[in-house]
Amino acid sequence: MSNLYHRGDKDSRPWGTWEVLDSAENFCVKRICVKPSGKLSLQLHHHRAEHWIIVKGLAQVTLGEQVFEKKANESVYIPAGTKHRIENNTSEEVEFIEVQTGENLDENDIVRLEDVYHRV
Repeated sequence: MSNLYHRGDKDSRPWGTWEVLDSAENFCVKRICVKPSGKLSLQLHHHRAEHWIIVKGLAQVTLGEQVFEKKANESVYIPAGTKHRIENNTSEEVEFIEVQTGENLDENDIVRLEDVYHRV
C-alpha cells in the first residue's frame, strides 16, 4: 500500500484548497474547500474509493452519469473507477471532508477526464 500524504499537508488549487487532517497506510482524511464558482476536474481513481461529507455550503456532485446537489450533513460514496466531480455554483464557500481508502492514495492515481483549468 502507498500513502504519500502526511497530517498537515496543504495545497492550493485553482478551485480552492485542501489540507490533510489525518492519514495512515490505507486511508487519508482531507478537508477540502471549494471557492465560489470553483469546479474540481471530472476524474476517477483506479486504486481508491472516496467518501465525501459536506460540512458547509451547497455542492453540485457528479457521480457516474448522475448530477445532484448535496448540502451540509449529507454524504456521497465514490467507488474506485467511478467518474466524479464536485463543484460550487454558489457565492458561498463549499467545504467537505474527504475520506480516501484503498491501496494507492497518492495524487498519481487521478485520471482527469475533463478540467476547466486545463490541467493534465
